[in-house]
Amino acid sequence: MEDISYRFFMKASDLFVTCLEAEWVEYIFGIPGEENLDLLDSLKRSNIRLVLTRHEQTAVFMAATYGRLTGRPGVALATLGPGATNMVTGVAHATLAGTPVLVITGQKPIRRSKQGYFQIIDVVDMMRPITKSSATVPDASRIPALLRNAFRIAEDERPWAVHIELPEDIARDETPESVILPPQKVRRPGIDDKMLAEIVVRLERAHRPVILVGAWANRKRITKYLTKFIERYNVPFFTSQMGKGVVDERLPQCLGTAALTSGDDLHEAIAEADLILAVGYDVIEKPASVLVSGEVDVIHVNFSPARVDDVYFPSLEVVGDIANTFWRLDEATIDTSGWDFSRIYDIRSRALAKRTWTRKKEDGASIMGPRRFVEELRAAMGEDDIIALDNGWYKIWIARNYPAYRPNTVLLDNALATMGAGLPAAMMAKMLHPDRRVVCVTGDGGLLMNLGDLETAVRLGLDLTVIVMNNSAYGMIQIKQAMMGLESWGLDFSNPDFVKMAESFGACGYRVDHPDDFAPTLERLIAEPGVNLIDLVFEYPPEVD
Repeated sequence: MEDISYRFFMKASDLFVTCLEAEWVEYIFGIPGEENLDLLDSLKRSNIRLVLTRHEQTAVFMAATYGRLTGRPGVALATLGPGATNMVTGVAHATLAGTPVLVITGQKPIRRSKQGYFQIIDVVDMMRPITKSSATVPDASRIPALLRNAFRIAEDERPWAVHIELPEDIARDETPESVILPPQKVRRPGIDDKMLAEIVVRLERAHRPVILVGAWANRKRITKYLTKFIERYNVPFFTSQMGKGVVDERLPQCLGTAALTSGDDLHEAIAEADLILAVGYDVIEKPASVLVSGEVDVIHVNFSPARVDDVYFPSLEVVGDIANTFWRLDEATIDTSGWDFSRIYDIRSRALAKRTWTRKKEDGASIMGPRRFVEELRAAMGEDDIIALDNGWYKIWIARNYPAYRPNTVLLDNALATMGAGLPAAMMAKMLHPDRRVVCVTGDGGLLMNLGDLETAVRLGLDLTVIVMNNSAYGMIQIKQAMMGLESWGLDFSNPDFVKMAESFGACGYRVDHPDDFAPTLERLIAEPGVNLIDLVFEYPPEVD
């Protein structure tokens, strides 16, 4: 038996935090409970910053945005029972959106509890269907291995959420000082010569290849090599909603964003393609109808294999480092003599002209409409500035009409597409990029779902502008109701005075009733410090174009 009398002992929660520090954790977002108090005490003595939120859902949304913008797992903390259940929407959001997240929950003592089954549910089993891994810490000696494995699993392609439960009695245990397992350096596989040759053959055989840019292409090296390939060969491209900004949408090769499943001018252009390179695309991204027709060859280019479904069945899968794939393709010699994009670019030109004409329909209106709103929002924002969107019909308008110039400058969720995520995403973006202007666009319904965290934004001292699209209804569902020929019913509500509400949180509030007042108000507020809220009176037109 090993003699451990000479070894240094430490509290298990201290060991837990030391392991988090070894993983370069900067922030933990959440709401601690009594079952987390030892962990909280250990965090107090660490370099990790605790960001106290007003709702556990907000904590996971912020952690997910951290994961999206840095590529490293964001960490969120909650207690047992209701604290853990409040995390579920955020965890599902992270998993579907493919962002690395670690959620930590507390639990009553597992060896002996004086409180019976009070507040106890099986959190590990609850989290299992919506995470890559869900486990409890059975013994303090297991902490280093469990945490290292959790971070590794969260970051592995395809990234998503993992969960660890730290019971109260385990956190308080004294344990011998352990060896901390450092993060491993992982090199993604590159494309081999045989696969490269296969792609080249298919490209040369095609007449009108088109590129679809999806969410998992949102990485700097991919932007560099994919852009170079597009410009060299003049290849048309379009994006999913979550792929916006990977390639500069001002390029003449940009066809737009597939924000609608069908019926958009963009679909007419895509229908001309005989080959689609689906770059960083995942089936959760609401596939455009052209992908499911079976009449176009689809090549899946991603870090992980395709999830094949009756709406997405690529004929070839190129699994590995996407940047490496396009670097090799750019270095290759491709015979493009058979390519002809004239019809695709003619359709694009007509669509742009139509968009200019329909925008003029909102001139002279007494209430702000989506076309003018998007135009004036884009004009106010710089190339690297960030907009974070909640979920509503306005998200479709912005995705289709707001050109993104840089990766991760349009933050939206088109995976779980949950309401309430916009404000937390904007808060996290501003914390990571204090030098950029950040604007949150949210509906009046979505803002009120996590309203309490307006106080968090104020307390954190963030310079943030929040635009509330105020139409006193769940607008997207109301529009879907009308499209189905159903009577409008059950979706209207009344709103608080958003200006007074903002002021009660320590923010500044401004009401904009007329469209002419929006642009100057926005320009002024995004240059001012603090949290500023614009209550924008707004309405949707009956048509999408």
